[in-house]
Amino acid sequence: MPAKYVIHTEETPNRFKPLSRSGIIAWEEGCLKCPVCVKRQCVYGVYDKRGIDARQMLDSIDYLCMNCFRCIQNCPKELIHKSVNPEYKEMGDYHWSPDIISRLWYQAETGKIPVSGAGYPGPFSGSGFDSMWTDMSEIVRPTRDGIHGREYISTMVDLGRTPQYLTFGENAEIEQSRPQVISVPVPILIRVPEFGELSELTFEGWARAASMLGTLFALPSDCITMSMSRDSQFLVPILSLAGGDQDWIPEGVRMVEIEVGEEDDAEEILNFADKKAPGALVSARIPVDEGVEDRTLNLVKAGVPIVHLQGTWDGRWQDDETRFLKDGIRFVHLALVEEGLRDSITLLASGGIAMAEHVAKSIICGADAVYLDFPILIALECRMCRRCLKNLPCPVEIGQAERQWVAKRVRNLVGAFHNQLLEVMGAMGMRDARRLRGEAGRAMFFEELDQRTFGQLGTVEEDVELE
Repeated sequence: MPAKYVIHTEETPNRFKPLSRSGIIAWEEGCLKCPVCVKRQCVYGVYDKRGIDARQMLDSIDYLCMNCFRCIQNCPKELIHKSVNPEYKEMGDYHWSPDIISRLWYQAETGKIPVSGAGYPGPFSGSGFDSMWTDMSEIVRPTRDGIHGREYISTMVDLGRTPQYLTFGENAEIEQSRPQVISVPVPILIRVPEFGELSELTFEGWARAASMLGTLFALPSDCITMSMSRDSQFLVPILSLAGGDQDWIPEGVRMVEIEVGEEDDAEEILNFADKKAPGALVSARIPVDEGVEDRTLNLVKAGVPIVHLQGTWDGRWQDDETRFLKDGIRFVHLALVEEGLRDSITLLASGGIAMAEHVAKSIICGADAVYLDFPILIALECRMCRRCLKNLPCPVEIGQAERQWVAKRVRNLVGAFHNQLLEVMGAMGMRDARRLRGEAGRAMFFEELDQRTFGQLGTVEEDVELE
């Protein structure tokens, strides 16, 4: 049994002051000048430490306040109020919400799991991964020493193609060559997001993070620098069939990724990859859209060992925003099972993976591992403002961040995700991430439960009265 995989995190402070959810508003007009002001009674001393960050134009009291509400409740004239920060509310979008962004910041800074003392205040169900619940029936007797104690839970996954049977010769020796498989200790890979103020420092920091974690980092081949050569075994160059011989691939690369078009031939893809990186595994990236199951089956039958299913930035199908990534993964997984080919391929998924629970849910739907893209950008304090798409300066200057700081922040984020994956697997009674793949019986899907419960009642149409 291999040694337990533990990600050792360390506190990595923010470079900029984070946007806080709420702020203090203190009205001085009408103050009674009490001998003992409630501001002096603050147990956290936020009023004594109060100052203005001239660079960001932020009042320190907004992000230092610990939300105890003592000053608000005890002010005799009720001159102190707490209000939601409008800048915080405008951050991100409907998928990368302010709460998700702030939690990713916290995990990247501390490496710890975010916990809400007030419990979960959100809706019981939603769209996408929020319409899926995991089975926690085994959370009855947690071990005394926690998830990293005596209980062994493996998060290792294998990437590659395995034979369906063995062929032996006359001397009882295996005739076929040994299958090529890459084992990574965590089912989380990282890749370059679609936008962001990125620089060589950023790419090198992400490559260093992949090396520290033992996972893989996918990036365009023209973004690979000479200094990344020492971490080449953790790099996944993204190649284009139209790129010709211009792409530089460092020695030691174990896997390459090729974006596959509808007209591209699988054999041509394999030959091209073998020419660029002999002996490396080939990952074919295809969009999650109509017909994704047939395209995946064709690639598998042609000998492609890894297929990367790419959804949109908000976890939906590329051609239909009403359908979600989790359903695309399930359709492809079940199609492969029906054809008896599921163990002959590795399925990777990306697009809209925003929280640690999405990792476990993607694996339950049928993926072997997932890619994180925007979370590793948000780990660098990105606010998803998209100013970079308009050629405007980044408010947190991501491209100027040092390599080591970038690597530590991403390591902390993946470390927090890994701990949450262990918690979920332990609560489900699962001891191996490979065993979790496709275990839909360990989850409940709102759509299926809704249909089973209310489907017989029919549908409600407009302008029709129910009797």
